[in-house]
Formats: sequence, C-alpha cells, structure tokens
Amino acid sequence: MRNPKKGKSKASKPKAAAAAEADNLMAVDEAGPSSGVPQVWRPGIDPLADDEELDYDPTAYDCLHKFSLEWPCLSFDIVRDELGAPRSTFPHTVFMLAGTQAASARQNCLAVLKLAQLGQGRHGKKQPAKKQAADESDADEDSDSSDDGSMDDSDDEDSKEPPARLHHRLVSQPCGINRVRSCPQQPGLAALWGDSGSVRLLDVSEQLRQLAGEEEVVSKVASKAQVNPLQTHAHTTEGFAVDWSRVKAGRLATGDCRKHIHVWEPQEAGRWQVSSPYNGHSGSVEDLQWSPSEESVFASCSADRSICVFDTRERSKAMLQVSAASCDVNVLSWNRLVGYMLASGDDEGGLRVWDLRAFKEGGFVSQFNFHRSHVTSVEWSPYESSMLATTGGDNQALVWDLALERDPEEEAALAPQGNAALQEALPSQLLFVHAGQADIKELHWHGQIPGLLLTTAADGFNLFRPSNL
Repeated sequence: MRNPKKGKSKASKPKAAAAAEADNLMAVDEAGPSSGVPQVWRPGIDPLADDEELDYDPTAYDCLHKFSLEWPCLSFDIVRDELGAPRSTFPHTVFMLAGTQAASARQNCLAVLKLAQLGQGRHGKKQPAKKQAADESDADEDSDSSDDGSMDDSDDEDSKEPPARLHHRLVSQPCGINRVRSCPQQPGLAALWGDSGSVRLLDVSEQLRQLAGEEEVVSKVASKAQVNPLQTHAHTTEGFAVDWSRVKAGRLATGDCRKHIHVWEPQEAGRWQVSSPYNGHSGSVEDLQWSPSEESVFASCSADRSICVFDTRERSKAMLQVSAASCDVNVLSWNRLVGYMLASGDDEGGLRVWDLRAFKEGGFVSQFNFHRSHVTSVEWSPYESSMLATTGGDNQALVWDLALERDPEEEAALAPQGNAALQEALPSQLLFVHAGQADIKELHWHGQIPGLLLTTAADGFNLFRPSNL
C-alpha cells in the first residue's frame, strides 16, 4: 500500500518494498498513522513520490517468514512428509530441498532443510499487534540472515511463540544446480539439473531421517556430506526442465537448452534407462510437466514459443503442438485437480490458461498481463482447482483465483475497515500480491498445508500464507 507521509523527514537508509518481511523490509511512517487513504501500489506502473513510502498490513498474512542460505538458490522443492494432510494448526514444520548457485563450482551443495516452529508471529487477525514504537525502531535496522543459515525470527518478536528454527544438512555438489525436484512417491529421491549439463539422481533419505528426529539445531556450521549419485546422465548442454511422474513411480523426464527431451524409465537394482531424444521442439525446452492422470503423457514448453503434448509411446513427434505466445514460453503447470487445464507463463509477462479439450493456437480460455516482466514460475494450487500462483521478473508473487468476479457492493462494505482503495485496472481474479524480494525465481504451494507458499529469490526464501485464502 502507498501512504502519504506526514511531518518528519525520512530516515537516512532507503526504504524497501511493500508486502515484505516486516522488520527488515517494511517502510514505516515515522510520524505515525497517516490520515490519507491508502492506495494500492503497482510495481512498474505507479511512481513513488518523495513524500510517499510503502507499507503493508500484517493482517494480510497468517504467517510470514524469511531465511537464506550462504548462496542463492535458483530452485527448490517441498518434500512430502509424514506429519499428515491437510493440516492448518500453527506452528508448522516444513521439509524441503534447495540447490545453490555458488561463486565457484566446488562451493555448491544440495541443502536438505527442516523449518520448524513456524508460528504466526505478529501476523493474522488473532495475533496482537506490535507496539508502534517497536515497529519504527526495527524498521530502521536492516537485519541480515546469519551466516549459519538460521531463520530471521523478527516476526516472532514480542510474541509468546518460540523462535522458528532452521535445521539443515548439506550435500556437496560439483556444479551449480539449475533445478531440483523430489520424487513424489519416494521423497528422499532427488533429481538435480546441473549447470554442467548433467542430471544427477541422489538419495538423501538418510539426511531427511536425521532432520525428522532432530529437536534442536545440533551445529551452526554443518559439514558437507558426500553422497554418490544413483545415476548420472549427460545431456549435450545444460537445461532446466525436469519433472517426476505422479502416476508411475520413478518415471522422470528432463529437457535441455538444445531442444532434447529424455524420459527415464526405472529399472531393477535402482537404475534407470534413459530414452533417446523426443522430437517436437526447435528451441530450448524451458519446462515440462507430467499429466496428473495419464502415465504416458507429458507437456513441455519452449523458447520456440510452443507448447507440446507428448506420449511416451511415440518419440518421433508430439501428439499436440500449439503456438502459445509471441515470445519464449518459460514455464507451465498442469492442474492436478482438473486434468484438462494447463497454465503457461511467457517472456513478456503473460499468463495463459489452456483447456486441453480445445487445445489450439489462440484457444486459451484466460489471459492476464499483470506481470511487468517475464514470468519465472507458475503452479496450480493442490487444494483449489481454480487457484494458481505466479512469480515474475518484476519481483512479485501473485495468487490468482479464476472463479472470482468483482463485487462493488462488497468492496464498498469493506472500505470502512481500512482497506486500501482498489485500482480499477486490477484484474478481479487477482487475489493476493506478495513483494519485497529481489529477482524471484521459483514458487511452490505446500502440498500438505493448504494456502502455504514458498518462494526463492536472489536474496533468499520467503514462506507465507495469505490471510484471504
């Protein structure tokens, strides 16, 4: 939100972006609450005047945490656990894998993480608000994550909750990790796309087992373990596209920047048979997704501006191929709850939703151009069939609900509660905007905690749950 300022001059440190971690990223009016009406501020569209600053309402989140590792991570994946689903009671525990992009190849690792005691802090309508004086003091202090990767617990300050904890095990890697995915049926089995041009399969079940039984952080500096890969396959160049089948256990597909797609078939004795390349794309394969219901079908998107649907029984050509944008198609996601719905994000910020029952050029059923830069991630909600989330190069993470329609009467009724005035240009399907991170690369919904989202960016991770989901 954008608030007109009053009275006192700005602090010497620059203020940061809206809807971000409270004490580190929130800009606070030092003169106290503004008498002006807050306005929604849109990155890349609305200017920020010298007498204005960015603010956010903590009640917009049920929880909001941030943490970082020694090196930034292009990719991560949430690991399915044995704590039950669906679950909603705080505090939460989350297991995940993250692959680093270090300054030199030998410094890279696969981080196996457990985030424990994730409470609400000062977020959520049921939580007591922080004192105004504490807000103003903390906002002028930039707090960085500690060198051991421990979580920033500023949001739990002044609450009765124990601080959030970051437990970790590090597995040494020979190169930077472009993409990491955990096998749905065997969560300890991870596929790692390396920037050296090879895909490595690792079993980190032992590291996950150790973390599951760990109540206290045992060491601030964890040594890197050496885990031999179960199998390695060298593509002709590096890539980013990788996905495990949710229908057939152990089946994997990988795609590279030279248009080649390979399918990995599980064999006996913990090995995989890697297919010859599938033909269809003429440019870099940017992303791919297996069908949520058919074991032989997967979809892929490419820098050749197309989306292809393949059947593993026919490698020579795609079963369907559609020109999906006027630029590179960067990412796609297959709806697990409605098997004929596909979403794609392109290099010009466009989000398109496709009905595979009528899949043809220009046949998208919805289109949104709210992102002001390229779309970096898209994923359907695992609990709401009409809901999906996107991230973009404009440093925004957006939550969409295709079932929403604008209701002027409801907006008018909620206005006295202090809500920001809505811009007419905002799409009615736009449900939530999260900002405050730099260069967001990937987003995932938690498959066992409805509404919980995680994002990774150049400056670390955010974990949050919007209060309106």
